[in-house]
Amino acid sequence: MRLLYIVPKIKNAGGVARVLLIKANYFVENFGYEVHVLSQNEKKDLPFYDFNSEVIFHDMTLKGNVFQFLKSYQKQVNKAIQEIKPDIILIADNGLKAFVFPFIVKTKSPIVFEIHGSKFIEEKAQKTDFISKSIQKIKYRFKDFSVRKFTKIVALSEESRNEWKAKNAIVIPNPSWIKTEKTADLKNKKVIAIARNSYEKGLFRLLIIWKKITKKHSDWTLDIYTDEVDALQIITTDLKLDSNINIFGFVKNIEEKYSESSIYAMTSRSEGFPMVLLEAMASGLPCIAFDCPIGPKTIIKNGENGFLIPENDSEMYVEKFAFLMENEELRFKLGTNAKATSEKYSVDKIMEQWRQFLEKL
Repeated sequence: MRLLYIVPKIKNAGGVARVLLIKANYFVENFGYEVHVLSQNEKKDLPFYDFNSEVIFHDMTLKGNVFQFLKSYQKQVNKAIQEIKPDIILIADNGLKAFVFPFIVKTKSPIVFEIHGSKFIEEKAQKTDFISKSIQKIKYRFKDFSVRKFTKIVALSEESRNEWKAKNAIVIPNPSWIKTEKTADLKNKKVIAIARNSYEKGLFRLLIIWKKITKKHSDWTLDIYTDEVDALQIITTDLKLDSNINIFGFVKNIEEKYSESSIYAMTSRSEGFPMVLLEAMASGLPCIAFDCPIGPKTIIKNGENGFLIPENDSEMYVEKFAFLMENEELRFKLGTNAKATSEKYSVDKIMEQWRQFLEKL
């Protein structure tokens, strides 16, 4: 079977790239599929992750205003489809152009839309005036209309499928890729967070929360792994948090960093099915996150394997965060349950679901 993935970026260190690495390699190594990946403006970049050498990368150059961009996107996507002749096309893109896809391509191949984020994902804070709200409503309605034009859509959770309310949707979660018998001992006074420095990932509000935490727990440190180290470092300096925050770039051996930590902290405003939570839980870390739309609630069971905080309730976040820091026995209990949670999403189980879905399609 020949698959064509169409994504914005595949060579970066993001969560979608990590998921596609796991799936693409598994498709090639275990099912014998031929996997092609078409991304944009990455021709000169090397992949951050170690893809199987048989995965074939393609690049399209997109630039200009919105009309030039979409025209070029249509032309280059159709050219790639004609050359590759995929049996199935899979779209993994949260951008609006993904929702235009069914209307601009010429193909008889099934088109699958992988939903890696909430329908309401935004790259920046939204204005609240009448015109802005009206534009948002039109955008969301267009998304609802568009997803029904795909052959199938794959949601990562029941919550995601319910959000879209599409009859052509099925649920296949992301897999947990970390396979280790080791579990963090949860004694190090260290918190870990991994995220792009973007609006939807909410790292700035994590820093504000951390500033409140350190007034009482100055002996703890926060390690953040991100894409914009210098920009985030400037903010920590302005907030006078230099002494107990470490900012690092993304690393490949992230499982080692989880094992050295005792708590995973997430402050995203929007998520799909956060791989970082599964990764942290595979290492036995209790997790704390806001109940943002829509991913964390699928993985975190409040009070069982972590804490799920009502969206924007920073005071409760600080309270539960401090409670975890002060109670080693609680961390151990939640961490044990967290590891059990991650085992439900083993790579072999999830990829067998994908095989059955694709071959039936």
